[in-house]
Order: sequence, then C-alpha cells, then structure tokens
Amino acid sequence: MGNKNVYIETYGCQMNVSDSEVVASIMQEAGYTMTDRLSSANVALINTCAVRDNAEQRVWGRLYVFKQQKRRNPSLLVGMLGCMAERLKEDLFDKGLVDIVAGPDAYRDLPNLVQQAANGQKAINVLLSREETYADIAPVRMDANGVAAFVSIMRGCNNVCTYCVVPYTRGGERSRNPDTIVREIRELVARGYKEVTLLGQNVDSYRWTEGSEASRTVTFARLLELVAQVSPALRVRFATSHPKDMSNGVLYTMAMYPNICDHIHLPVQSGSTRMLELMNRKYTRDEYLQRIAKIREIIPQCAISTDIIAGFCSETQEDHEATLSLMRDVAFDYAFMFQYSERPNTKAARHFKDDVPAEEKKRRLTEIIALHNELSLKNNEKEIGQTQEVLVEGVSKRSEDELFGRTPQNKVVVFPKRQHRIGDYVQVKIIRCSSATLIGEAASPPAPQSPAGEQGSYAPEGATINSKGQRPVIK
Repeated sequence: MGNKNVYIETYGCQMNVSDSEVVASIMQEAGYTMTDRLSSANVALINTCAVRDNAEQRVWGRLYVFKQQKRRNPSLLVGMLGCMAERLKEDLFDKGLVDIVAGPDAYRDLPNLVQQAANGQKAINVLLSREETYADIAPVRMDANGVAAFVSIMRGCNNVCTYCVVPYTRGGERSRNPDTIVREIRELVARGYKEVTLLGQNVDSYRWTEGSEASRTVTFARLLELVAQVSPALRVRFATSHPKDMSNGVLYTMAMYPNICDHIHLPVQSGSTRMLELMNRKYTRDEYLQRIAKIREIIPQCAISTDIIAGFCSETQEDHEATLSLMRDVAFDYAFMFQYSERPNTKAARHFKDDVPAEEKKRRLTEIIALHNELSLKNNEKEIGQTQEVLVEGVSKRSEDELFGRTPQNKVVVFPKRQHRIGDYVQVKIIRCSSATLIGEAASPPAPQSPAGEQGSYAPEGATINSKGQRPVIK
C-alpha cells in the first residue's frame, strides 16, 4: 500500500472503545497513521456490537456509507471488527461490503489481514482465544479530553444469559495480569489522566492466579485496592458488576478508599424471578434486593444504576408489574432500558418463542422509561443545595460558557465555566436539576488534588463502617 491511513468507527459498549484503542496501537506499530476523516483513509475499520439489533442496524447503515466512499476511492479497504464480525463471519463477504473480517481476539493479525485484502485475497480471522488479553499492548487513547480512560481488566464471559450473544462472540472469561493493569494506570497518571474505569463483562469474576500452587491470587477486591493505591488523586470506577458475584469484600474496599467512586452498575434485567430464571441470571428478585441492601448498608451514599429488558420471551403483565415494583423499591439513579430483541444462536433464540408483540414491548418499555424518569428526578432533587466534587470532562454541548463533569456517584453536572478548566476538580453547589442532569454553581477555586481524604487499608470480610455511614480512615 502507498499511504497507510487508518480510520476507525466504534459502536457499542465501553469495551468496544477499549478494543478500538488496542487496534489503533497495533496498526500504528505496523506503520499506519490514524486519521479522523473517512475521506483520507486507505483502511476503514468499523468496530461493532452484536448485543442488540438496533446497534447492528446502525452498523449496516454505516457500511453502505463506506461503500459509497469506496466508489470514490476504489483502493479503500473496509474491515469489520468485533462482535458482529465474530457472529456473521464469512457471511459478511457475501454482501460485498467488507474486505476484512476480524473477531475480538484477532486484532494482532490485522496488519496481515490488511495486506491479504490489498492482494485481493479473502482476509478473515475470527478464531477465539482462551488466553488473549492484549495485556502487553499500550492502547492509543482515542478520548478527546485526556481526563478519563478505560482500562480492560478481563475479556469474555462465562455466564451464558439466555438472551446474550457475548459468550459466543467474545469467548470465555480470562483475567489480565494485575501487574500490567497497574503499570498501565501508572502511565496514565503520569500523562495527567484523573480517572480510570476498569472494564469487564463481569468484573466481579476477575481472578488472577499465579504459580503452579496458586502462590499468588488476586481477586477483584484486591485489584481495586491496588489501583486505588496508585494515586489518591485518581478517581477509580468499574463496570460491569453481576449481582450473583459481587462480594462484600468489593464493597468494603470501596468504603475504605475515598478515590473509588461511589457508583455501582448492577444490571437487574427484570424484577420477576420467573423471568430471571428464564434469562439464566442465577439470582432471584429477593437475592437482588438483598445485594442492594448490603450496598446501602456498607456505602450509604452509593449511586446504583442498572439495565432493564422489556418484553422478554413469555413475559406477562404480572412479570412487567414486578419489574416496575422493583424499580420503585430500589429507585435507581439511572438506567439503560431496552425492549427485547432476539439475537441469533443464543439459547433464547433456539429454545424460547419471542412471543410478546412488538407494540406491547414498546408500551412496557415506555412505562419503564416514564417511571425511571420520575424516580431519577426525585433522586436528583435531593442533591439540590448540596455541594459535590465534580471532575470536569468537557465543554457543555449547549454553551461554550459552561462545563460539564461527573460526581463520584457518576451524575452529570453542568456549571458556568469561568476560570475552571477541563481536568479540574471543582466543588459545585447544585441549584437545580432535570431527571438526567444536575445544574450548579462553582463553590470554590479549582483544586489541584482530589478526591480528598487519606487512604485506608483493605477492609477484610466482616469490616464495618461507622454509624454515620462515613468512610473509616485507617492510619
């Protein structure tokens, strides 16, 4: 190839964003240059998600745009990466829209695949791996603000929820060496990053064992502690947790370290135990509520978000009402809400009938969204008059005179810019809100270091916090 410019578009979850950063690193190491303009690219890659049908439809639409660009530039090579590539495999070539197909574990092979495609060969690698974690690759950070970064700690999933395609497109769970995780985060801190989010399909399953006799074992609770100790000024987040696996040890570690953010994303999917059993979620409604109660006992100020599916196979009105009542019981701070879309080759597609009519799915989802907006507004109204520490991430879309950032509870705050800058920690007094956003006024000058507070030591199982719900500090 002559010019070697690579353009990447990313669809789907935070894990896909992290994967695209790995791909960028691999391609740069092979001599390619990243470009943010499709028109200047020699290689155009689209990193895909197969979890929901609407995400796939967006990708198909973009591929037709790529095809139009290829008519103007016949030498352009188009590649599909990620979950859709793994799911559809060689079928993708039949549509004549792609030259390269690479699954989530094949990114190291991308330079070879590009060369094969340039030589007119079918370029495909969708082999899944039991070992690949890309631990040795330093991702090229593609975020615009240089403040917050994603760090992958594991890949794959073993849970096999009946509706989910991830175990088939990303393979089984494998955890990354904790030393490489800590090293990557230290490098981010040295470059000025203020926040990291640890990523995994189920972070609570993280477990690294080293030595033939398991001489060293690192659980997720221990990994959280290691990351929190990198710098007291580094905010630490993680996603996603599984209700059946989240240990009290993780909660106590969060309570002990002020720089681990008070937010847990805990997907429930349904409030009906019958539905949860059909989904193979491995917990009941009561067990989920018990986990919520334990979170609030150990970290009273913790924000909780969730995922909810409307209209899963055989869902009745009674099941739907159970979801609504659970939402009222928990009062989630925010939620990702979807109507069920059947994914090919999942257990649900093979064994269950997608029998809830589309209009009924839509109606139930509308009710779920309406209730969530009502509950979220009430939660946000409690913040009015409070002062929150906000890490500034960017300029508001509505006005260049306003900045936006997030609280430790992951709530978005917008406030006047004045002398503050992206990357500052700012104390912001909340003066009003919507169901999605807090509006405030800066209450202090920029603080060079935060989150405030001294680090404590790891809290073992059975540790407690004081009666006021404040974090203990171990000196």
